[in-house]
Amino acid sequence: MVDQLPGTPVTPRHAPFGRSAPAARTLVHLSDTHLVGAGLLGGRFDATANLEATLEAIVRTGIRPDAIVITGDLTDLGEPAAYRALREIVEPVAARLDAPVVWVAGNHDERPALRAGLLASDPPAADPTTTEANTTEPAADPEAPVTGVWDLGGLRLIALDSTVPGWHHGDIDPAQREWLRAELSQPAPLGTLLALHHPPLPSHIPLFDILELRHQDELAAIVRGSDVRGILAGHLHYSTSGTFAGVPVSVAAATCYTMNLQRPAVEVNGMDAGQSFHLVHVYDDTITHSVVPVVAAETGDYFSDAWVAEMAALSPEERLEAFSRKR
Repeated sequence: MVDQLPGTPVTPRHAPFGRSAPAARTLVHLSDTHLVGAGLLGGRFDATANLEATLEAIVRTGIRPDAIVITGDLTDLGEPAAYRALREIVEPVAARLDAPVVWVAGNHDERPALRAGLLASDPPAADPTTTEANTTEPAADPEAPVTGVWDLGGLRLIALDSTVPGWHHGDIDPAQREWLRAELSQPAPLGTLLALHHPPLPSHIPLFDILELRHQDELAAIVRGSDVRGILAGHLHYSTSGTFAGVPVSVAAATCYTMNLQRPAVEVNGMDAGQSFHLVHVYDDTITHSVVPVVAAETGDYFSDAWVAEMAALSPEERLEAFSRKR
């Protein structure tokens, strides 16, 4: 099990060698876990093993993220047993990393079962039906959208529910849009990130547009001019990026299986390879989204702690001479 991995040292934050200070906040963004109650996903993919491998890769990075954000399709069929299994796998790792988990609903999820399996208060968890992080308060209507706001040390994270009960396409209903408008009326110290399942981006794969997010123009009118600095999404099972209302959008690939994009668009389908997650680094003036492969491949030599300390002790000019000049 992932929570039995040996301890991993925390990567120290050193003095910056370039122009940028260390990131103010760091998030882990993964998506589309598609856990099932028993057996293999679609009779082919071991979604549980692939999720555990992803969490092991996250631990290997040595980071301590400010949050772990999972952008939907948490289960494949909305089974209560699958939600319980998901929580049992993810929460021990999140506790070890001292990071809240932000559960975002996807089109394969069922809101009542999601709430019962993931947002129950035992053990304690951040409940995205409230506007206070690490507070649990059951929703009056279990079929209501699963939304919430987290204050991550001045960085505001807003989870939206783009699911349409009984359908696989996405939408943000009028009531949720007005709620979002009200939340964004006051800017956050470090700005805002939105997390939702259906990305407000086109896909080059045929038929995917049938399942895209509806009413994008209405959502864009709310986002444009606000303090939203980025949008995190999933749904596509491949990593991609673009802009929406002038805001960068980053889509994380799935942990269960990914789309084989090396085939012609009309032949694209799932493969048990290419799983990844994103490291989101929030700087004062930009946000980066780094795709991290899950495969545990061997790497070459790396810089030792002693060598990094030696470089840190040099002046900027000396570091440039030691590291940049061609020999």
